[in-house]
Amino acid sequence: FGTTTPATRTGKLFLIFYGPIGCAGAILFFNLFLERLITVIACVLKSCHERQLKRKGTLPGGVQQAVGSDEMGSLAGWKPSVYYVMLILCLASVIVSCSASAMYSATEGWSYADSLYFCFVAFSTIGFGDLVSGRNAYYKNQHLYQIGNCVFILMGLCCIYSLFNVIAIVIKQFLNWLLKKMGNTCRKCQRKLFRSRRNVVMPGAVRSQRNISIESDDVLESDTEGHRMSGEMISMKDLLASNKISLAVMQKQLSEMPSSYRPTGSTSKQNGFAGGVGALGIMNNRLAETSTDR
Repeated sequence: FGTTTPATRTGKLFLIFYGPIGCAGAILFFNLFLERLITVIACVLKSCHERQLKRKGTLPGGVQQAVGSDEMGSLAGWKPSVYYVMLILCLASVIVSCSASAMYSATEGWSYADSLYFCFVAFSTIGFGDLVSGRNAYYKNQHLYQIGNCVFILMGLCCIYSLFNVIAIVIKQFLNWLLKKMGNTCRKCQRKLFRSRRNVVMPGAVRSQRNISIESDDVLESDTEGHRMSGEMISMKDLLASNKISLAVMQKQLSEMPSSYRPTGSTSKQNGFAGGVGALGIMNNRLAETSTDR
């Protein structure tokens, strides 16, 4: 609380070297208190379950005892939830604080609200020093009061420190849950954004598709490789290649039709359009046919 401090150089040096050992030992003591509290709760839950099994009596006594010993051999499965431990520590802290406040208000002359304030400041190791117990020169039953003061401070420290540890675990779980939710939300937003971008057709992309030459074999190979999906999309390269092959076959067939077609009764002299291909070849055949009929 700052009311009692070392005054000599020896006392200050002793505090520097003893402080880390004393603080570490106190923290270890509080952690062991929390572990033992959890073990006690697990033992209580285990004993309650064993009593329920005995009340049911579905198995013979010896078999039931063997099964119970196998199932209850370890307390790992009977450790309570962190929220259950937090509730128990909250109740214990309130009970200890209220009991200590009643003692302080009666002996120190403080109001009950000031006594509760002192209990929280002292039990949480804040220690402002504005209110300090045991500073008066005379108390009624002074020895009993000093013992009670030490016991209440020790019990309050154990309960409040353990409660802070459990609250820290709950805050950590909440932050992990919040980060997980935020991560899932970000993934959903990224998927929606990717779908919307994939379905958008840009004007520049339309112009580039219109200016593509059929004779090119390397048309947007890098782009089509990234957007190709089996059974759903055909790449531009494959589409142009298939169109190129079918167009070449059609031109070959059309070029062969005028030379292979000879109408009945026609002369060996060919018309001037005989060397045409495509639409000109078809027109040449039609003109030769009509001229022969005439």
